[in-house]
Amino acid sequence: MHIADGIRGFAAASPAAPAVIDGDRTLTYRGLDDRSNRLANALLTAGLRPGERVALLLGNRMEYAEIACGIAKAGLAMVPLNPRLTPGEAAYVLGHSGSRALVLDDALAAAVEGVEVPGTVLSVDGTRLGPSYEAALAEARSADPRIETDEREPFCVAYTSGTTGRPKGVVISHRSRSLTFYASALEWGLGLGRRTIAVAPMYHGAGFAFGYAPVHTGGTVAMLRSWDPERLLAMIERERAQSVFLVPTHAHMLRAAGLGKYDLSSLDTLYFNAAALPGPLKEWVLEAFPGVGVHELYGSTEAGIVSTCRPADARRRIGSVGHPWFMTEVRVVDDEGNPARRGELFSRSPYLMNGYLDDPAATAACTTPDGFLTSGDIVERDEEGYLYIVDRKKDMIVSGGVNIAPREVEEVLAAFPGVAEAAVVGLPDERWGERVAAFVVVLPGASVDAEALAAHCRARLAGPKLPRRVEFVPALPRNAAGKILKRELRDTH
Repeated sequence: MHIADGIRGFAAASPAAPAVIDGDRTLTYRGLDDRSNRLANALLTAGLRPGERVALLLGNRMEYAEIACGIAKAGLAMVPLNPRLTPGEAAYVLGHSGSRALVLDDALAAAVEGVEVPGTVLSVDGTRLGPSYEAALAEARSADPRIETDEREPFCVAYTSGTTGRPKGVVISHRSRSLTFYASALEWGLGLGRRTIAVAPMYHGAGFAFGYAPVHTGGTVAMLRSWDPERLLAMIERERAQSVFLVPTHAHMLRAAGLGKYDLSSLDTLYFNAAALPGPLKEWVLEAFPGVGVHELYGSTEAGIVSTCRPADARRRIGSVGHPWFMTEVRVVDDEGNPARRGELFSRSPYLMNGYLDDPAATAACTTPDGFLTSGDIVERDEEGYLYIVDRKKDMIVSGGVNIAPREVEEVLAAFPGVAEAAVVGLPDERWGERVAAFVVVLPGASVDAEALAAHCRARLAGPKLPRRVEFVPALPRNAAGKILKRELRDTH
């Protein structure tokens, strides 16, 4: 298995079919195959050797799929960079990964300003930091180099967002990601003629998986270059998109958009990831998109997709992330490692990472000898096997000896009229160890009375769980995947 296999196959079977759409530009499977071949040859001619790594600094655009495919065809592994990284953070990732080349969008060059970049740089839409990407392709051979690559070798080293410390390089194999694509096709009907939109940033693991899976399976993906709810709705109408991958933040913003202005009749599937949909928000999604299958996924960069709550359970199992996904086993264990109804979740599947790059200690800390991996989440499993995320193990608040799950408090806050979302963290307290602090975002045009919100909480939460501090904020800090950066909230407050 190899992540270039799908593009190779469909370039032969349906060469004129559209693979990628980016505004008024369309790339066919023949073009995608040819351009990825040329990039592979350009990198090899520049002196890179199979097994080495190429950093990639790009937003969602037509070239993303061809660059990922071309890097893989050369037997190299890609290292996606988040354009929001500071130069210091980018320098760490480039250095730790040992990247030998960098392909970047000139417009994003500020992320590596003043950083010692690799010897080979190709610049898309400009020549600020290196020679022209298009010129390099024009000069390169168009034949597929056909570098022999074992399916368990890495196609990608994806650096974690650093929500719990310094970023770690997650090594992901061709086999892991290819099986994710095939299982996605089985689950969501991806395949010939299927049309979708890349909304989440492709430099993040889930964004890449849902943006690249369509071209691996013969479909068409349209690129949403920057997030805007009205722009997304217009694109669904224009491209007749059938499925879209979103995070809860997107759903919050879509609530304020004019859904009725657009023809969304082509849409049949929505899938959500990054964080659990709060109950009221999921109810809104189900009402706003009648007839659309709503899937809620749970997973991580390290584990891939672990579970999914399917449309048949969307209403009766609000709050659940469903059952384990295809070919996935799960364990729920207590602090002593014994099976438990509520405890830490471990999973074993062919989607798991190979490990953390050059960090055997961190790899050993999250894996078991028999091949299970944990991402550090506490879950509950009910009598029918449905999983419910309680919270991150590291986010649990201990106040006066009482364990408090932030998500429970967040759901109570989110249920109050006018509240868009909330994040709850533990802040140091001399007497209690930690106290509950809440950061609340209000819906556009709404107002929330602090006293009324406090009364709402008192009626629904036990004393130790009540927020001792409530701060109204315009937005919550998030990483590229849409996950709330709770460490940032703790560190800055």
